[in-house]
Amino acid sequence: MKKRLHFVITAGPTREFLDPVRFLSNPSTGKMGFAVARAAARAGHDVTFVAGPVALKTPRDVKRVDVVSAREMFAAVKEAVTPGCVFVATAAVADWRPAVCAGKKLKKTEMSNVIKLVRNPDILKSIEGCVKIGFAAETNDVLEEAQRKCREKNLAMIVANDVTEKGAGFGSDTNRVVFVYPDGRKEPLKKMSKLAVAGRIVRACENICS
Repeated sequence: MKKRLHFVITAGPTREFLDPVRFLSNPSTGKMGFAVARAAARAGHDVTFVAGPVALKTPRDVKRVDVVSAREMFAAVKEAVTPGCVFVATAAVADWRPAVCAGKKLKKTEMSNVIKLVRNPDILKSIEGCVKIGFAAETNDVLEEAQRKCREKNLAMIVANDVTEKGAGFGSDTNRVVFVYPDGRKEPLKKMSKLAVAGRIVRACENICS
């Protein structure tokens, strides 16, 4: 009988505000993360889903927590993670945030041409006590970077893809990925729908936890 798992999944971008109307972010739409949440719930697992600011419908049988910033996402993940759960970090979390967020909209004359930034927490590296699955969305040296992140963040697996490839980047309905493991094994998948990729990710997690 298949073991029922608790998945904690992040998806989408984060927004790091300069003032109430301006922010730093990225093009992530959350499609890959939503597909993983849907696939995990369909497979009969418990799913806690932490979503950045995206316009996608919550999958059935999924507990959703909406956040905006990287620090909010970190707090939500820490609260959601349980011992032995599977943490799948698909979100494109901003590495940096403005050191100061103004309380009102800044006029052009009030803004500097230099923005001082401070590091956001590395959510995936910081979380412990669970099975961690990462994502490496790269533009060059894709597999080398994925292997480095897999080791440095103590991951059970990392999903690598080249976001410059047509049909495999942000916003696409398809993806072509490679599963990279800590021992150096690499499992390339053909290009397929993100939901199909998500199903493969969930099965890989089930195998890791079996």
